Amino acid sequence: MSQDSIKVALVTGAARGIGLATARRFLEEGWRVALLDIEGDLLAQAVAAIGAPEATLALHSDISDPAALEAAFAVLIGRFGRLDALVNNAGTAVFKPLLETTLEEWNRVLAVNLTGPFLATQLAAPLMADQGGGAIVNITSISGLRASTLRVAYGTSKAALGHLTKQQAAELASLGIRVNAVAPGPVETAMAAAVHSPEIRADYRDAIPLARYGLEEELASAIFFLCSDKASYITGQTLAVDGGFDAVGIGLATLRGERRNR
Repeated sequence: MSQDSIKVALVTGAARGIGLATARRFLEEGWRVALLDIEGDLLAQAVAAIGAPEATLALHSDISDPAALEAAFAVLIGRFGRLDALVNNAGTAVFKPLLETTLEEWNRVLAVNLTGPFLATQLAAPLMADQGGGAIVNITSISGLRASTLRVAYGTSKAALGHLTKQQAAELASLGIRVNAVAPGPVETAMAAAVHSPEIRADYRDAIPLARYGLEEELASAIFFLCSDKASYITGQTLAVDGGFDAVGIGLATLRGERRNR
């Protein structure tokens, strides 16, 4: 197989966590991968640790900066010559009460979480269309499907990204491009380890039917599936990879407690 025929994926926010796990999954499947992140040093370390220089490309860029993103895409095409999949994973969050969230914080969260995927898709779609199509996966969040405290900017941005996914799917289908979203529930990431107290973790376990956090690799598998030919008739959908968290309401924790006490 020639290098020109090997598929290429671009994963944003790929220096750590779900993004890095997703990049690794594409590489395991024989794809070439461009990893984009705003944290240059961390990105360089991640790409070096992967140890596949012929199949990887590090792109140090801010997803919300149109000029920087356009320059990154030019480097990608100069190196790989094609683009088959885009994973809009880069995101940021501010966990503060609604009345304490500043306009600057609000604008930054929406710029990264919503405008970034809009800009990246604008650049990616023509490249995919030139070769007959491709796939885009936007990483939303369970916080975009159900409300919670301290997430006014984050949750709103992710809910809007879920609708943007449908808009993109409707308009890009004629170009052979499928667009879907993955909404992660609680996942075992470095961020979760840092900000989730034992009490919060216990609350999540009580509220999740599968009674555990997800793994980065489990999210990567779902993302890769939606980018693969096995998902060729799926577009405009949001897949919650959340252990059943979004599927249940109140009562699960009480029921489990009753069972434990029998």
